[in-house]
Amino acid sequence: MQAAKLTVFGIVQGVGFRYMTKQVADELGVVGFVKNRVDGSVYIEAQAEPLTLYKFISQIKAGPSPAGHVDHVSVT
Repeated sequence: MQAAKLTVFGIVQGVGFRYMTKQVADELGVVGFVKNRVDGSVYIEAQAEPLTLYKFISQIKAGPSPAGHVDHVSVT
């Protein structure tokens, strides 16, 4: 298992981003949590097998919410 911490910037609050992120995580079998931050970003902690985690991060970068827009994702 691998873990990642992501901070997602863009139009990611008030557009269903957290809900869609949970759907993606559930589909892939990723565990963790997602929460809004006061600066308008979204913070995600995720854990899964390396390939699964890579797929999850790729989908987050693509923006899982059709009403939102991801400008930048910081991954550690």
